[in-house]
Parts: sequence; C-alpha cells; structure tokens
Amino acid sequence: MKALEVAVGVVFNRAGEVLISQRPEHVHLGGLWEFPGGKVEADEDVDQALRRELLEEVGVDAASSTPLICLRHDYPERSVRLHVRIVHSFKGEAQGLEGQPVRWVPLSDLDRYPFPAANLSIIHALRLPSCYAIMNLEAGGGLHLDEKLEALAALGIQLVRLRPLGCEPADYQRHAARLVRRGERLNVQLLVSGDPTLLDQTGAAGLHLRSTQLSSFSLRPTPRDRWLAASCHDAGELARASGLGVDFVVLGPVEPTASHPGAIPLGWPRFQALVEAVALPVYALGGLDRGDLDYARRHGAHGVAAIRGFR
Repeated sequence: MKALEVAVGVVFNRAGEVLISQRPEHVHLGGLWEFPGGKVEADEDVDQALRRELLEEVGVDAASSTPLICLRHDYPERSVRLHVRIVHSFKGEAQGLEGQPVRWVPLSDLDRYPFPAANLSIIHALRLPSCYAIMNLEAGGGLHLDEKLEALAALGIQLVRLRPLGCEPADYQRHAARLVRRGERLNVQLLVSGDPTLLDQTGAAGLHLRSTQLSSFSLRPTPRDRWLAASCHDAGELARASGLGVDFVVLGPVEPTASHPGAIPLGWPRFQALVEAVALPVYALGGLDRGDLDYARRHGAHGVAAIRGFR
C-alpha cells in the first residue's frame, strides 16, 4: 500500500508547551487529538508543506523547523508516513482556523489526550533523549559503576541501560537498585535487563529486552508508565518488538564494534531501510559515539546508543 506523505509539526511555545488540535468527528480518526500538519503535495518538500499546513490549519507561520522522527504507520484503511519536525519559533497566534479545538499542553500531560496510534511514537520521541548509554554490570559489581554513572550524568546523559554481563541475578538486582536510586538524584533514568519483576524490585524507569526475549511474551510485559525497550538486529526482530508494543528499540551493529566482534555490520543504507519500515524511535548502535549523532539522524535514527562511546 502506497503511504500518504504527511508533514507534522510539534510546535512549542515559550513556556515549553506543545500545540495539539482535535480532529473533526466526521473525518478519519475523528475526535482524537493530534499534532497539526497535513499532506505533502507533489510540488512541495516537507518544509514547504509544513509551513503551508500550519498557516492554513492553526494560523502560525513556522519559518524553520528541525527533524524529530520519520515513521510509517499502517492503519487497516490506509498507510501514512509522518515526517515530524520540531518548531521552536513562529509568528502568529495559534487558533483553530478550521473550527477545531486547539490547546497548549505540557509534555507531561499529553497522556491525558487520546491520540491516533501513529502519534504515540512521536510522544515517545519527544520524551527520549538523543543518547542512550549502556553500562555493563559484570560479576562482582563494584562502586566504580557509581562513578561511571556520575560521569555519564556530567556529560548530560539521561538514559542508561544496565546490562548484566556474567553477573549473578541476586547481585544484579542489588546493584541495580542502588544505581537506580543514585540515578534519580542525578536525573538519570535507568533501564534494567532480565525478568519484568525487576521493575518492582529495583524501581527502575523501564525494562530493556534482549532480542532473544522478544518471542517469550505475547503481550507487553510492563505498564505504560515504564519504558519498554528492545535490542534488535534484523527486520523480524523489529516486527516482533513493534507487535509487543515497545516504546523504542536499539538496532545494530551499524559499524564494526569491539563488543560484538563476530557480528556483520548492517551499514547505514541497510539501517535506514530497516528504520523506515517501523513506527518506533530507533537508536543506532555499534561503533558509534555522540559525534555520529547528526549522521545517524540523517539515516532515520532517533539517536545513538553506545557502551564505550560516551566519554
């Protein structure tokens, strides 16, 4: 099914609130709330379409915008590809020029509004930082992990996966609970790996599933107020992660990496093709660091993940 190309604007005001509007009852997905935007015409690029749609729909003139995420979503009756861009400055006063209600809403309140399924990944992308660090918890643990967590926080890293590496389950749980508490003081969210019961045992912000775990669950194993992430390496694993309702995935390795010396790198063209087929924020992993962020975004990534790349 050919996808309808749509430009979507996430418009912020000076208070950091985001603009949303309600779809008319008589149209497709009527009554739901959405980020304003519309169809990209044949003679337009995404920037031109977004500026025109925002002017026509909500009366704001967005002269410039920056990419957030591009995702495809297949509804039973149609497919859409959403080119989502962030607008931080604009002229005009937002209003529903087509008679639709519009509201300025804090990011933390977006969950109170029903959105089309395709918009949920946009909300996740807005809340996710651009860098996802991976900390290995090896046998014996140790206070050096506390120091590493503090170093990551000092670099502005706000999301960290605690990856078990030959660590006994009881030790992993104990060290994870300690690091989660330290992370809360540092404004860093930690995701644990393993059994979903670890969420309550450690107080972690979310659960990160290994690729081998994806076929172990038929339903999402975590509540919606906790992150659910997964490691993926191919299209099949991405499809299983999407079907499980994960919030974001890590995909790789993109380039050769010391942590997976036997793995064949995807390369950027293959990475981009895989990302374009899923409606999820995707972190690129494998031989990357923060310096690769812009290049990764040009190939569809939300951000980059790394074990050693954030120093």
